[in-house]
Amino acid sequence: MSRFRLAAAALPIALVGLSLNPLAAQDAPDEDVTATVHPTATKGEARLAKLLEGRVAGEPLRCIRTLPSQRFQTIDRTAYVYGSGNTIYVQRTRDPEAIDDDDALVSRRFNASSICRLDVMTTIDQVLGFFTGAVFFEDFVPYTRVKGNAPGEG
Repeated sequence: MSRFRLAAAALPIALVGLSLNPLAAQDAPDEDVTATVHPTATKGEARLAKLLEGRVAGEPLRCIRTLPSQRFQTIDRTAYVYGSGNTIYVQRTRDPEAIDDDDALVSRRFNASSICRLDVMTTIDQVLGFFTGAVFFEDFVPYTRVKGNAPGEG
């Protein structure tokens, strides 16, 4: 099959894949993260540590509320991060080494207001839209920003 026919055959698959409610990761530039982490930590672990600076972990949750305007941020080979502001949620999955920031996370769920540990998630190639894997979530760990002990805070 010629390259043109192969690309033409992949286009409808890509369009279908994009219509399946993608939770595409927000691409963040690969920046040199200088957070204080273990010397053997991966680039992904260092990036996650930087995101979690000044935050404390809470009790793991089976489900979290989601908003259409927010997307999961993919940290390559480490975790998915959801949310912004005072609380963010970290999802390490059953196999964090399989997390690839070149893939888009796709949800096949009916409840659009929350995402839970047992929801079926898959990943697709962001360019061509073909299936690249299945994602098995664990509990979501909330990380909340710690309030400083400045005068007037209580």
